[in-house]
Amino acid sequence: MVLRRRAVALLSVLSVVGLVVAVWFTPLLGVRRVDVAGTVELTADQVRAAAAVEPGSPLVRLDVDGIAERVRGLSRVAAVRVERSLPGTVLLTVDERTPVAVVNAGDGAHLVDATGRDYATVAQPPAGLPELKAEGKGRPAAVAVLVALPEPLRREVLAVSATSGADVRLTLTAGREVRWGSPDDTPRKAAVVEVLMTRDGSVFDVSSPELPTVS
Repeated sequence: MVLRRRAVALLSVLSVVGLVVAVWFTPLLGVRRVDVAGTVELTADQVRAAAAVEPGSPLVRLDVDGIAERVRGLSRVAAVRVERSLPGTVLLTVDERTPVAVVNAGDGAHLVDATGRDYATVAQPPAGLPELKAEGKGRPAAVAVLVALPEPLRREVLAVSATSGADVRLTLTAGREVRWGSPDDTPRKAAVVEVLMTRDGSVFDVSSPELPTVS
């Protein structure tokens, strides 16, 4: 009886050890496929190539942080989520960067996202994107103002410019200009300029929202 219990216990231990070895060190539960979701401009193959997940790699031992870091190395990728699904699937869900402005240059149109990052160059800019004319400290200020604008006003912006963090200017349709100043108090400035633009004028200055002017 004692020998039987010992034999059963030994078999149980060996079974557990065998299972652990199979899961951790063999292709039994290894990667068989890598699925990609969320891509727009990128292709699934580009994401898979960047992820560099070896077929047959034990699923439970995958370095998901390393995979995510490699995929984020693609300039169009803002974020990525790596998920493992038994028996052998890895799912990569990608969030691509969204352009908010374009910088026109000799080599094409440079797309800029909400963080101010120049992440891609295309031959023709997407329709409806304002031109960004700002460098150095002016660029983050200009982008910060642009992304915080109410949508109706943002649709009228043809260009946003700045030479520093405190002199952002918006070029609007119909030859109008808004002198915005710094990104501070953007919601308040937006409310003020909405009222100002009901008056005749071409230059609307809300850099000091307490003392706005129209000329």
